[in-house]
Amino acid sequence: MARRRFSGDTLVIASHNAGKVREIGELIAPFRVRAVSAGELNLPEPDETGDTFVANAELKALAAAQASGLPALADDSGMSVDALDGAPGIYSARWAGPSKDFGKAMDKVWQAVEEKGTEPPILAQFVCALTLAWPDGHCESFEGIIPGRLVWPPRGSNGFGYDPMFLPQVEVDNGNLRTFGEMPAEEKHAISHRALAFRQLIDACFG
Repeated sequence: MARRRFSGDTLVIASHNAGKVREIGELIAPFRVRAVSAGELNLPEPDETGDTFVANAELKALAAAQASGLPALADDSGMSVDALDGAPGIYSARWAGPSKDFGKAMDKVWQAVEEKGTEPPILAQFVCALTLAWPDGHCESFEGIIPGRLVWPPRGSNGFGYDPMFLPQVEVDNGNLRTFGEMPAEEKHAISHRALAFRQLIDACFG
């Protein structure tokens, strides 16, 4: 089935997460598309009732597209830790609590790993599902995954979320030991789970 192409000049970013909105905005900037966030439009945040990253991305994108009357792009992403049977996974944001305190969320992850008695390396992956939805209900969805491992204590103040405790495997393979939190934005954008999903989106719907 042919993919639907995006032909507008304004795209709603279906998120109230400032870090995520900023990162997606930087990724779409070269395509001369104006990004407006769900927060700016005062759109409600739908309950994330899906059981996969893709299901939640579709739910959020559709809600924003139908509420705004504009195409909307939603991201559902998180970190899955092998030793924790994939947790926090789709509940990554919930582990940060109502205040979105990812410092506490990282503490919680590491405490859970220690309780398991897992020996290093602590394998994990970041997963990102991106869905582009239109007001008529049509969706295009893409998923990117980047493997890596956890470090403790967290390092770096760049990025957001669990970035300071995640060391991407590609960095290890290149002889580097920088977490996502230590990498400049442009370098993270080149290799991240969100970048991998975004390239698929661009090739299918913008290219």
